[in-house]
Amino acid sequence: MAAVSVFPSPAELGAALARSVAEAAAEAVASGGRFTLGLSGGSLVALLARELPAALRAAPGAEPSRWLLAFCDERLVPPEHPDSTGGAYRSQLLSQFAPPGPRVLWVSSGLGPAEAARDYEEQLRREFPGEATPRFDLLLLGVGPDGHTCSLFPGHALLQEQNSLISFLEDSPKPPPRRVTMTLPLLNAARALLVVATGASKAPVLKRILEEPREEPASLPAARLRPRSGRLRWLLDRAAAEELRLPLEECP
Repeated sequence: MAAVSVFPSPAELGAALARSVAEAAAEAVASGGRFTLGLSGGSLVALLARELPAALRAAPGAEPSRWLLAFCDERLVPPEHPDSTGGAYRSQLLSQFAPPGPRVLWVSSGLGPAEAARDYEEQLRREFPGEATPRFDLLLLGVGPDGHTCSLFPGHALLQEQNSLISFLEDSPKPPPRRVTMTLPLLNAARALLVVATGASKAPVLKRILEEPREEPASLPAARLRPRSGRLRWLLDRAAAEELRLPLEECP
């Protein structure tokens, strides 16, 4: 069963998230020489930009220069566009790292969707030689009020994808329509998944995902986050958790 931690507000959640990233980085660098991290966009960008630099100063072994960063999904817009996840991280978070900083795998937004997905999967495979399915140390994910995560949306054909690590869509129900995204086989191969949700608008879908029988919520993409051998933890603020009754870890 996934662990569920509840924080009084997004501020406390953000600080805990940053500490979790820093601790995971220090552990991975110490044990294997590098830390592989997948980032999602939306509100996570601001949370990490505000909290992660300070958390890293308190965890010197985390060594951002030993990180490999990738994006769990990306909108195919120019990097300077406000909808670009990579562009947002470049300006808000990566600019705070002293050189050389992490290595980043960038989605080629100038390519068409199919070509961009194929190029990004090739980049990933080069970074994880010998692994049929790359295992990230940590993936940071969000969830929408409709239960989507990454650019995997309810009822979409991509939920059935079993072969590609990265796929694409041209018909996203949430604009912009053209995107590339990690698929469920790649997400569920990770050593650890952290799913972040804040705000009362998420409360109904979180109840469906976390408390109701598995058969019906399985249509919700975020309910299909089931790491094969890794850990899954949900970080929620009180507003997002207000409809839950299962055992919760209340965090100060």
